[in-house]
Amino acid sequence: MPLEPADRRRLSLVGSAGRRRTASWNGGSFVEIESITIHGGRGKDGTAEPVSEVTLRMGDIVSIVGPTGCGKTTLINDIELYAQLNTPSCRRVLINGERPPEELSWDPSRNPIALISQHTNFLSDMPVAQFLATHAAIRQSADRDHIVERTVSFANQLTGEPLILTNPMTELSGGQTRALLIADAVVIGNSPVILLDELENAGIHRTKALDLLRGYRKVFIFVTHDPRIALLSDYRIVMKQGAMQRVIMTEREERLVAEDIKKIDDLLLSLRQRIREGDRLSEEVVREHLQNLGYMPAA
Repeated sequence: MPLEPADRRRLSLVGSAGRRRTASWNGGSFVEIESITIHGGRGKDGTAEPVSEVTLRMGDIVSIVGPTGCGKTTLINDIELYAQLNTPSCRRVLINGERPPEELSWDPSRNPIALISQHTNFLSDMPVAQFLATHAAIRQSADRDHIVERTVSFANQLTGEPLILTNPMTELSGGQTRALLIADAVVIGNSPVILLDELENAGIHRTKALDLLRGYRKVFIFVTHDPRIALLSDYRIVMKQGAMQRVIMTEREERLVAEDIKKIDDLLLSLRQRIREGDRLSEEVVREHLQNLGYMPAA
């Protein structure tokens, strides 16, 4: 089913409240972003998408959910490419209600969208500090040493194994790579729109990531199978057979459910950390953790 009337009204309220929540990106002329609108195209069977239009406002955190192969990644690719009826889905993507300037597609310095995909590898073996300093120089950032330190500090809050400025880029783990790219897009790139493809598969600290990202006035779009990420988003787009089926606003009760899921996540993270440190686990250790989380009465 498409967006239900009550949800549509709520999205309108978000939109009207967010009219002044704008963002800009460096490079070229100054441009302000108020919204990104996705006009529905067609699903894999060729029929029109049930959701005909979705508008994302600055400050929104959105999840795209659905089974494997349902078209989640295709949707974020359409957003990244500013689709104009020229992709298999026949969607259109508008910036501030208008067709984006063509140079956004070929001039990286003016592109407001950053995509952090599942499959990212560095070809350069330059140190982390040099990589970040080079990007900061391209963005004409002031006080580059400070912004590099801020970026690494941000990344190290997301990953289990801290990054070091002298680490060669090619030696970073998958989780470190994703953490660094997210931090780089947020802090140095200052990208107004950030697309994150299956963050949960990279060893990223999801709870911390959501807490940190909420402090920025950007559009964050998660492709996810993770119920916690989905329930802590402002709303979620449900995909099936290549089509946007529904837009569901997150209700208060769902946020309470997300807090219960967080306890389970925290338990798993704690046990994972103990295994990484070479500790042994036992039923007593698990029971102690469950008691600390309030899932079992104290003995």
